[in-house]
Amino acid sequence: MASPLQEVTPFLVLIIVIATLGPLQFGFHLAELNAPEDVITCRSKSASTTVRRMLSSITGRDVTTDLIDCIEMTSSDFAAVTAIFTIGGLIGALAAGPITSARGRWLSMQMTAACYLGGSLVETFASSVLSLSIGRFLTGLGAGASTVIVPLYISEVSPPKQRGFFGAFTQISINVGILFTQTLGFFLSHDGAWRWILASGIAIAAAQTIGLLFVPESPTWTASAKGDMVQARRVLQRIRGKHANIDEEVFVWGHGAGRVSEEESLLAASENPSANDNVTPRSPSASRQQSDRGHLGFAQVIRDPLTRPAIIAVVGIMFAQQLCGINSIIMYSVSLLKDLLPTSSALLTIIISIINLGTTMAASPLPDRLGRKTCLLISILGQGTSSLILALSILLEVKILSAIAVLFFVALFAVGLGPVPFILASELVGPEAVGATQSWALGANYIATFLVAYLFPIINEALNEALGGAGWVYFIFAGFALVWAAFIMHNVPETKGKKDADEVWGRTRRVD
Repeated sequence: MASPLQEVTPFLVLIIVIATLGPLQFGFHLAELNAPEDVITCRSKSASTTVRRMLSSITGRDVTTDLIDCIEMTSSDFAAVTAIFTIGGLIGALAAGPITSARGRWLSMQMTAACYLGGSLVETFASSVLSLSIGRFLTGLGAGASTVIVPLYISEVSPPKQRGFFGAFTQISINVGILFTQTLGFFLSHDGAWRWILASGIAIAAAQTIGLLFVPESPTWTASAKGDMVQARRVLQRIRGKHANIDEEVFVWGHGAGRVSEEESLLAASENPSANDNVTPRSPSASRQQSDRGHLGFAQVIRDPLTRPAIIAVVGIMFAQQLCGINSIIMYSVSLLKDLLPTSSALLTIIISIINLGTTMAASPLPDRLGRKTCLLISILGQGTSSLILALSILLEVKILSAIAVLFFVALFAVGLGPVPFILASELVGPEAVGATQSWALGANYIATFLVAYLFPIINEALNEALGGAGWVYFIFAGFALVWAAFIMHNVPETKGKKDADEVWGRTRRVD
């Protein structure tokens, strides 16, 4: 039998890296307008024509009149352009489930690449608020769909013992995308150079489109949806390696997938002579029990008294993730912290992104060690404290303290509010309600993200004008942190070490 390390083949790593280009672009487009905000909106200009000369040399013609250096817009206009990405994300996330179930993971990922490519093209050559908004909406569609499809694909192609490890690649790739676009923003936030930031999205989307040509369809979907056991087994064998024993994985596909037909046996024997040594036939009653399990729909889970508490908990956690203020930093940190810190706000944003990525990787074992609920409370109370310190330090103009507060704010997000909400979405309910619960989770997440993306700059500006100074909005985030900490204390159970949802909620397991 193959060891866990032998199951991690170069081909597996390749297809996961290509697949995670989808979430990477989610992070890229989420933060792409942060650093160049003042330049894009015509608040900051310079006389350099370097970028135009570069564009002219590439295209072979004068583009001076084709591309403008900036697009005049108010704070409300910019907030709308930023937030429309989340509307596209919500629609993409809700539509992705039925599409990927019916058409497969591979075609669905190609569709997200097409949305990213088309949206990046429109954004790069945008000359108005409307055209920039259309581009942001298209990239949002791809981003929302990627948050559904890619984790599912990774789970289905990863070896069972490494699914937790490879599952973390989704969040890590999002943070890599954020870091990449913030770094570009540090160097290209002047004149018309901001268009090169957006044009980088074209290159990533093109790389994803080409890379997906080498990515196979999910063997799990091929077996369960298409019923093509021969092709599914062939693909899984290629992913695991020529000499890997895949019978145990094939066994759990269900609907007779574990039974090796004569044709499959011949195929397995030709590809792996040892593959059939340990075949265990599936019990017919087990297959029937799995195939007859009902599934609860989007409305059913909120009406069912057994799943309603889980939906309330999941929706609350998703709102807590956003309303504690993380995207105020990810989306607006450069303009928000400008002239308030002892260093360049764009440079600090890069440092923030590095800390976000590093902390996400370092803190990934904590939910399994400390517990999901404990990590959430540490994260929320830590962010609330950081928000309070940030608000006071900005008002009192203690610049170094402001910088430290921002860094701790982001680091504490990665401890709990970053990874745990999506873990809980699948642990608070049984398998019959996981799909619907994920839909509620994604819907709540994108609605809350929209509220922060659209309302934060408006509320921040209004408070600063009304009360004088800056930083008042972080008192609101500190207050939200107390509210959501109390909510989690009373409404979210611990799932660490619990075998199923019935044990999580402390009820007797239903036998019907």
